[in-house]
Amino acid sequence: MSESIRVPSPAQPLVDPFGRSITYLRVSVTDRCDFRCVYCMSEDMTFLPKKDLLTLEELDRLCSAFVRQGVRKLRITGGEPLVRRDIMTLFANLSRHLQSGALEELTLTTNGSQLARYAADLAACGVKRINVSLDTLDPDKFKAITRRGDLGVVLKGVEAAQKAGIAVKVNAVALKGVNEDEVERMINWAHAGGMDMTFIEVMPMGDIEPDRFDQYWPLKQLRARLMETYTLEDIPYRTGGPARYVRVKETGGRIGFITPLTHNFCESCNRVRVTCTGTLYMCLGQEDAADLRAPLRASESDEPLDAAIAAAIARKPKGHDFIIDRETSRPAVGRHMSVTGG
Repeated sequence: MSESIRVPSPAQPLVDPFGRSITYLRVSVTDRCDFRCVYCMSEDMTFLPKKDLLTLEELDRLCSAFVRQGVRKLRITGGEPLVRRDIMTLFANLSRHLQSGALEELTLTTNGSQLARYAADLAACGVKRINVSLDTLDPDKFKAITRRGDLGVVLKGVEAAQKAGIAVKVNAVALKGVNEDEVERMINWAHAGGMDMTFIEVMPMGDIEPDRFDQYWPLKQLRARLMETYTLEDIPYRTGGPARYVRVKETGGRIGFITPLTHNFCESCNRVRVTCTGTLYMCLGQEDAADLRAPLRASESDEPLDAAIAAAIARKPKGHDFIIDRETSRPAVGRHMSVTGG
């Protein structure tokens, strides 16, 4: 039996110092992307050497270690995860945890550029729900935000995913002066297509060319504006992530708000992130990290890996230190979002 599919004995569940059970893992499989979104990447990005990345087999083994320790939801991210060569091999292997019942959900966040190609395969691997990052429905504006994307290709990908039976949630970063005039249009479009719509505040991560303060549009302002058009009803709906949802009475659809700056979501955080190099970040907004690649490669036994994971979770902080203002010119953390995993 190969290393990636052996079944070691169960390990202890992961609980952080504040009593929060860690049940949600986000894993970046690549820092590369076929877009260069203005709030996420520099236009001239330097990507990691391929030799530094975990292999697909190592990613499988690492994810399986977390599942063994109580992770119930696994999200594959990037960069753009679907540009990783042979990525469907990883999805196919991880689907065994869905079949066994150890994992409740296997999902991904994508820019949609490769969805038309992979939607049917993802559905076959048990993926039932995905997030698609889409900040505008204007083709020219889309090209400007992504620096190279084609809106038509993404929309065909969304259609392919829905045709394959995958529920789509649309994620849009709220960008002052960029998509302010589109939010009602995007909500109506998403809800008409049976999709949830989530808005996200700009996160101060990594040096980029625009000033993030110039991009920053607080979601409390966005929500106040929406209340002039819609009736928003607070609901207890949760997906396991940080979004807080309302239902729009006029459309019947849901809107989510992810507000790391105006209202952080740390008190209920059940999430950790692993980069494509095997670095575990216990908090998106802190620099403290643990190297999982070394124990992963040091032994065929999973005991060193399990011990490294447990030791890292014991250091998970209570919350992040995100701040964005004119005086804080440097990002809260130096790494780009594409490195950590979107």
